[in-house]
Amino acid sequence: MRIREIQFNDNSQIETVIKSIFIELQLPLTGTVYEDVETTQMFESYQEEKAVYFVIEHEGQVKGGAGIKVLDREDPSICELQKMYIAADLRGKGYSKQLLDCCLEAAKSMGYTQCYLETLSELKTAQKLYHQYGFKYLETSMGNTGHSSCGVRMIKPL
Repeated sequence: MRIREIQFNDNSQIETVIKSIFIELQLPLTGTVYEDVETTQMFESYQEEKAVYFVIEHEGQVKGGAGIKVLDREDPSICELQKMYIAADLRGKGYSKQLLDCCLEAAKSMGYTQCYLETLSELKTAQKLYHQYGFKYLETSMGNTGHSSCGVRMIKPL
């Protein structure tokens, strides 16, 4: 098991992981990353400056990932934690924490001062993890994520 930066050849695997989780957990498909064009082009979507996407690889298979990118249409010192999803067979084994650690360290090294995220209200375990890491709930959304179904918004200082 290793965490590494995404490569072009990972695109279809991480898209499959993300979309299968939405089906598995019966999450909303509209107003979420399920319908984002970025989800089909993950490598390309994280090639800009101050952006990175990490994947978890196990025996040659991508099993999850998460990324950091500037929060669109917001203060450039604020990043967004994006598309953090892990396949069912790896959940509950500490990989989410490792992935989040990689993302937050990368965000700090890129000079971001705050990290914002949006998630679905159904994802209680994810919210608990974010809260443990110091994320606080916000009443309103920030930036322009396009994720109208994500009713939970959180932020933390870096």
